[in-house]
Amino acid sequence: MELKIPTTYAQQIEILKEKGVTIKNDGECLLFLSRVNYYYFTGYLLPYLDRVTDKCREEITFEKLISLYEFDAELRNLIISVVERIEIFIRNKISYFHGHKYGSDGYMDPMNFNDKHKSERFEQIIQQCINDHRNTAIVRHHNKKYEGQFPVWVIAEFLSIGSLSYFYGDMKNEDKKKIAIEGFGVNYQTLESWLRCITDLRNKCAHCSRLYYWKFTAVPRMPRNIDFTANHRLFSQLYMLKMMYPMPERWNTDFFEKFEKLVEKYNDVISAAHIGLPNNWKELLYQKE
Repeated sequence: MELKIPTTYAQQIEILKEKGVTIKNDGECLLFLSRVNYYYFTGYLLPYLDRVTDKCREEITFEKLISLYEFDAELRNLIISVVERIEIFIRNKISYFHGHKYGSDGYMDPMNFNDKHKSERFEQIIQQCINDHRNTAIVRHHNKKYEGQFPVWVIAEFLSIGSLSYFYGDMKNEDKKKIAIEGFGVNYQTLESWLRCITDLRNKCAHCSRLYYWKFTAVPRMPRNIDFTANHRLFSQLYMLKMMYPMPERWNTDFFEKFEKLVEKYNDVISAAHIGLPNNWKELLYQKE
């Protein structure tokens, strides 16, 4: 099958109309499409399209699609602010523990990891991180003063959340248990699940990917004492963030209250089911004292 040919903005408008989208002002629509990728934007139309006819099952206005797009953008910004604090916390927990147990450069010794650890791949990740930051003062300093050797707490600052997840996954089970219990109060299998999920969530937010009506590949594992069944929709990821947040006393002001206002702001256009909001989502997401 041959690839589709590129379409002009004017053609994209006609395609939207053929699908059943109500467009009041072609000029404003064209201006918007000249700024936002058509393929990306039409992802917000998916919940309303009939799979057989590929046309809207109900009346959908272009303005509603823009509102969904804007809701998503504001939500991503809110999520990333929370994820960043969790990422900093994880980076600290891993580097602090590993450095104190195995020494400053113990991360270079395969014996300090589990049997599945692929040292060559890991060293490539480390070297790539150093190379990517080669022009920074900290790398120049360590190259000059310590002959290119870096302690784990410096290397950890260069690692992405995905690489941190890889680091943690390759640690010995006894070490993973200690970090999971002391840092998050869960078993290491649960923390491994969370790290996979937060990596995907963080990357989607960083790359401005759609969250609305999205099914995540990985479902966060829930601790046994939690009365909530996670699924592939967004709310399960948000509930996971609540459990991972390193400052629980600030969760309500840092996230819950802002998310609540965001949902209220776009209440007329969003569907709770499309982001997996259960009826008791406020009760679940609120951090009790």
